[in-house]
Parts: sequence; structure tokens; C-alpha cells
Amino acid sequence: MCGKCCKTVTTSVSYETLLDWKKQGEEGAISFLEIFEPYLSIDEAKKDSPDTVENIIKYIKDPSQLEKLTFYRCKHLLENNLCRIYNDRKELCKVFPSTPWAVVPPGCGYEGWLFQEREKIKQKIRKEKEELLSLKILLKNATPEYSEKINILIENINSHIKALSKYGSADW
Repeated sequence: MCGKCCKTVTTSVSYETLLDWKKQGEEGAISFLEIFEPYLSIDEAKKDSPDTVENIIKYIKDPSQLEKLTFYRCKHLLENNLCRIYNDRKELCKVFPSTPWAVVPPGCGYEGWLFQEREKIKQKIRKEKEELLSLKILLKNATPEYSEKINILIENINSHIKALSKYGSADW
């Protein structure tokens, strides 16, 4: 109930992209923009939550991304950090954090859970990489019929690993 997640949030896409998606009827963008309003600048967001803004900025590797970065605040957050619409809040708020890679404010109660969930995924990827090695060994002596099936399994595992590459799956 610190309100930090509601005071200062950002998205992986630009504000302009969110507006375009809203015009196209994309439910996630519509829901997000019904809840959150943009700060006019990063400095304005820093005034409300300097530690949260700095925590998010440290994850940005490409300086050009800072130009596209927009921070938002919840329209429904009260001065006492409670939600004005808590009983009728959107699904987006109910499922937060929706990914183990969510960036939360320092000291957030979700930090431990996020760490555990990321570790579970990393363990799964490591297991898949072990399976890849076994499949590649099997492939050497497989009949054409089994080679095709093994290659499909290899492709599936590789695509799963690649889907998590932005989080560092190549190094797990």
C-alpha cells in the first residue's frame, strides 16, 4: 500500500504507440490509458518518485530509448496511497505484476516473488538447453522419420529460448 507502483509506471512502448493502439481498439492500451495519465516529463515523475524512476532508468541500455520513455501516474490514487476505485479496479491492476520481469520500486513487497518466478523460468530454460544437447546427440543416429520429429522439437525449444532473449536467456 505504498502507492509507488501507481505513482510512477512506464511501459515497454511509447506513449504514441499506446495512443495508436487505443485508436485501433486494442483492449490493453485502452485499459491502461483509462487508468494512467502521462507525466509531462521524466523530471516531473522524479519529483513524485525519484527512487522508482531511477530504478527503471538503470535498466535502459540504449540512451535513445530515454527519449521515448514516458512515465505515468494512476488517476485514481488518493493522497493516502489508497485506490479510489479499488473494488472496481481494472484487471490490469488486479494482476500486477503480470510478468516476473516487472521493474518494481526498491523495497517493494513483490521483489522476492519476482526473483523466485524469474529463477523458476531460468531453471526451465536450463533444463530445455540440456534437452537440446540430448536431442542433438539423438539426431546424429536418427532415421529420417525421427530426424524430422527431433528437428521440430529442437525448433520449438530454440523458439522458447529466443522468446526470452531480451531477459538474457542465452546466458542461463
